[in-house]
Amino acid sequence: MILDIHKFQKSQKIKFKNNSLLIEALTHKSANKKFNNEKLEFLGDRVIGLILSKKLIDLYPVENEGVLDKRFAILVNRETCCDIAWSIDLQNYIIVGDEKKKITRKDKKILSDCCEAVIGAIYIDRGYDFVKNFILKIWKKKIDNSDITILDSKTKLQEHSLKSYKKLPLYRLLSSSGPRHKPTYKISVSITGSKQFIGIGGSKQHAEQNAAAKLLKGKNIN
Repeated sequence: MILDIHKFQKSQKIKFKNNSLLIEALTHKSANKKFNNEKLEFLGDRVIGLILSKKLIDLYPVENEGVLDKRFAILVNRETCCDIAWSIDLQNYIIVGDEKKKITRKDKKILSDCCEAVIGAIYIDRGYDFVKNFILKIWKKKIDNSDITILDSKTKLQEHSLKSYKKLPLYRLLSSSGPRHKPTYKISVSITGSKQFIGIGGSKQHAEQNAAAKLLKGKNIN
């Protein structure tokens, strides 16, 4: 484990003063219920939020809070943090309860939580300026792409419905099936004057996004 810790630090050009902080950041609660990365994850989430929100204000000084919030949400969501974790090879260092377990891209919560925990550990060990530079370096590609605001389908549909009809889209859960660990949801959505469009997904959120995307396409709403 010590060799792995040193390998990670070398690859990311980080030298921890206290290696136990990094080990804690890499330890999932399944491996140790008392000594794990939950508190560092809590801290890291706030550190990332502070650094990236300030960066967005610097990059887009004339934009309103609503647009900045959408850019920010894309930069800090689970999917993005998972991508960042993968880009710095965290999957090779995370300590989990099952020694045979191999972390894959599907382990998004474990990866994103560990990414935040490592940031928290770096903040404690090396301070604000160091962690700021580290975050801006590993998030660079994501930040560079933030010049284009991408609205998700639910947001686009909501804005269209409110603007055109002063009403929110109507979502209905039609069914849920499958085992508890891998459910499938079927959800319909409609707006004033439209038929129902049905979306399917592994979560209610994904099913709603899918349904909203179909309605937008069906009604030719850009």
